[in-house]
Amino acid sequence: MSSFLFPFILSLIAGLSTGIGSLIALFIKKFEQSYLAFALGLSAGVMIYISFIELLPESFEAIGNLLSLALFFAGMGLIGIIDKFIPEVQNPHHIPSPETNHNNKLLRTGVMTAIIMAVHNFPEGIAVFSSALIDARMGLLVAIAVAIHNIPEGIAVSMPIFYATKSKKKAFFYSFFSGLTEPLGALLAYFFLMPFLTPQLMSGILAFVAGIMIYISLDQLIPIAHKCKEQCKMNQQIVIIGAAIGMLIMALTMMIV
Repeated sequence: MSSFLFPFILSLIAGLSTGIGSLIALFIKKFEQSYLAFALGLSAGVMIYISFIELLPESFEAIGNLLSLALFFAGMGLIGIIDKFIPEVQNPHHIPSPETNHNNKLLRTGVMTAIIMAVHNFPEGIAVFSSALIDARMGLLVAIAVAIHNIPEGIAVSMPIFYATKSKKKAFFYSFFSGLTEPLGALLAYFFLMPFLTPQLMSGILAFVAGIMIYISLDQLIPIAHKCKEQCKMNQQIVIIGAAIGMLIMALTMMIV
């Protein structure tokens, strides 16, 4: 049970960090797109750094470059297929502008975003749990990266629902709910993957997870961050500043953990 408990707790914390994003959105009196641009850039920096500095090198060492790269691109392919079936306007990282939408459309957008993000987060739960099974330190780093990534997602869910309903409780509930699928993904990994896990398979999972994280960063986080940046008049380098700070946070975290 001890081999299950720590990875599961990490996936639970990572998933429920969407609630942090919800609280940030709800308690900032005047929400600025610049905040979101910075947060998305930071999230991308975290994911890119840990993928190329920690996950892929670990996989290279254990199972070789060729197989690791094949699994890396397979991870990118999987998350790409998932996104292909998600309409662009309801993508988990699409942030609607509250000033330009009617209440009914806002409410529907928020609810659909919560549902779709719940599906989107499922493989992330598997990633955190599997990484922690391989190595506790590795799992902690992946959990931190996913948790930071989930904060902007919580904002994406709570903003439209709050502006549509004026209810902080409803906005927080939907945001909180959308993160629960990550521990569900962990349970799936435990019951279905555990019997087949070998050191080689677990090392391959790291490369696969790296592919997922790089796809999310390059296809979703950075483009949406730049769209948010274009709507504000603050520092035009705010996205790259966020990414650099995210990388610095992970670099310091890896030195400490």
